[in-house]
Amino acid sequence: MRNFLGFMLVCFFTGNLFAQDDLLSQLDNAKSNEKQIEIAAFKGLQIANMQSTKMPAKGEWYMLVSHRFGDLSKGFNNFFGLDNALTKFGGIYGATNWLSFGASRHTSNKIYEVTAKYKMANQEVNGFPVTIVGYNTMDINSALEKDLYPNLQFSDRLAFTAQLLVSRKVNEKFSVEMGFINVYKNLYDDSVEQQNVFSTAAGLRYKVAKRISVNLEYAARIITEEKAIDPYHNPLTVGLDIETGGHVFQLVVSNSQPMNDVAVFSGATGDWNKGAVYFGFNMYRSF
Repeated sequence: MRNFLGFMLVCFFTGNLFAQDDLLSQLDNAKSNEKQIEIAAFKGLQIANMQSTKMPAKGEWYMLVSHRFGDLSKGFNNFFGLDNALTKFGGIYGATNWLSFGASRHTSNKIYEVTAKYKMANQEVNGFPVTIVGYNTMDINSALEKDLYPNLQFSDRLAFTAQLLVSRKVNEKFSVEMGFINVYKNLYDDSVEQQNVFSTAAGLRYKVAKRISVNLEYAARIITEEKAIDPYHNPLTVGLDIETGGHVFQLVVSNSQPMNDVAVFSGATGDWNKGAVYFGFNMYRSF
């Protein structure tokens, strides 16, 4: 998967070179003083698990329902995942064209997740080459019990992510994104986990039909503390976007069953090599 991250970097640099060539070829043409913003590189607010750089418009509401079935490698033992499904339900509001807020509830650990997403730069036609977005999450783990943790404080329930996302729409069919992600947990198992988990991530979208695209994303954890046992894997996810009028429907296959960002980027337990992956979907409905 290092080759995949390298490929994404090549796409960024070659895309920038093409943009420069296009600009040079149009030097003799009349130019408008008004900046033209490139249409969104991604149709969905997520690539699959990873956030995209797409933002809700000001005053726009999104309802989100996500589902991940159980481990497909278990076969009939869990009825190909139907017996062990996880659900995420939430909403997102565009406070401005550059800022949105969200909240969701997850069946995994009864987590409540609140989010903020903010755009720092737009990709421009014949101008600035990329879109830059920041994204932050805070998880509240409501499943922790004082019977098991007598000294439990509210702060122990919290975990956070901070993300910097940089995307480029290379052409009408192909878009790429790079992500730099930090996960921080107030309560963690020191024998198998790091309190701070840093990752570099990459995602892409390729449009195969007018309303259908294939998506791929991967995040490489930076291991700073060697553990005797590491039960987690780098998250790798494949998705299919289907646009159906007022909403985007995404089919997803991933080695992470939980859908909160903290778990996705620090606790993916599935193993693609063993077929231990999770099928599911994301559905966004805008209002």
